[in-house]
Amino acid sequence: MIPLYDDNPTRRPPFFTVGLMGACVAMFLFQASLDPQTTNLWIYRLGAIPAVIAGDATLAPQVAGSVPRMATLVTSMFLHGGFLHLAGNLLYLWIFGNNVEDALGHGRFLLFYVVSGVLAALLHIYTNPGSEAPMIGASGAISGVLGAYLLLYPQAKVGVLVPIGFILTVLRLPALAVLILWFVFQFLSSLFAGGGEGGGVAWAAHIGGFLAGMGLLLVLKPRNVPLFTSGQ
Repeated sequence: MIPLYDDNPTRRPPFFTVGLMGACVAMFLFQASLDPQTTNLWIYRLGAIPAVIAGDATLAPQVAGSVPRMATLVTSMFLHGGFLHLAGNLLYLWIFGNNVEDALGHGRFLLFYVVSGVLAALLHIYTNPGSEAPMIGASGAISGVLGAYLLLYPQAKVGVLVPIGFILTVLRLPALAVLILWFVFQFLSSLFAGGGEGGGVAWAAHIGGFLAGMGLLLVLKPRNVPLFTSGQ
């Protein structure tokens, strides 16, 4: 099930949603301009490595000291492991981020996005403290956006691409159904992966980001913004 659009217009331009998407694209193009060895070097420089942040692991001399280890909780959000990784994240950010930015306002949305991503990364680190694999991608922060959208607009309709047999069809489903199914998939995937990471995916970060987004929304949203609406 792949979301394609939502029927939820906004009142103001999503400046930071577009800006964050642009930053991810720019970093991906920078990665694509490098040879594989140099790309890997940058991933280790800017990615969040649990064993380095939470443990005693150290980076190779050519990597160590280039970026403070706690800063990688933020820099890791702008790196991606491939085109499909990037495209999937940007699709979700575009569909759901503009409405969350509309509800929170531009400045609060940026704060919300960064803090959601950091908290998501910290849960991944907590569940995988010995991992020396760099965590990269905007998935944790975007998961926070999904959690906020669930509380704000559960009745909004989302167009999703669904396979029915050998035929792909587009169904309009309530955001509540789409996002709950998404969360259940992340949770079950985390269980099958042994609690956090499997197949190169930081499942715990997705779960942590989603829950963090729900909590942060309640703290940051303006008082005049209602919950549980259709958004129209």
